[in-house]
Amino acid sequence: MRTQILSLAVMSALTLGACSSTDEMENDDLTTSATGSESFEGGPLESGEGYGVDGYDSSAVGAGTQQQLVSEIGDRVFFGYDRYDLNDEARDLLNRQAQWLNQYSNLSVTVEGHADERGTREYNLALGERRASAVKNYLISMGVDPRRINTISYGKEQPAVLGANPSSWAQNRRGVTRVD
Repeated sequence: MRTQILSLAVMSALTLGACSSTDEMENDDLTTSATGSESFEGGPLESGEGYGVDGYDSSAVGAGTQQQLVSEIGDRVFFGYDRYDLNDEARDLLNRQAQWLNQYSNLSVTVEGHADERGTREYNLALGERRASAVKNYLISMGVDPRRINTISYGKEQPAVLGANPSSWAQNRRGVTRVD
């Protein structure tokens, strides 16, 4: 009886261990400081490591992929505090994204809306949705088929940069285009 209980306990532990979350691996995002230096898993990237924005291997960039979008065009635009209007720099990047998306007309994308940590969860989810919609509407105005663009708001739940300072907040107020 004792052996059976011990066997069940070991099997349960192994099963639970095999089902553990992979959140730690999924949250190893590349971050960029206000000075433009990049880091991955807390340490700076050495030049020549072959990783570009968001930690993608830039030496293996395929046509019509997220990696190509990031390395050749850029995948994010930034917003002012409590704003969801697009500035000139954002419109310029979105013009290039629209051209790229029109070149790869078989691709669909999801536009993520993000906010900084200030404000309530509900407020930031609504603000993130307005930011994602602003990006989507601009891409549509540039000829991208609206059926190819989804939106989602993460509010303040997925910061690109940790920190409670103006530099971090500025990098977290963003719209990110992801190839589906």
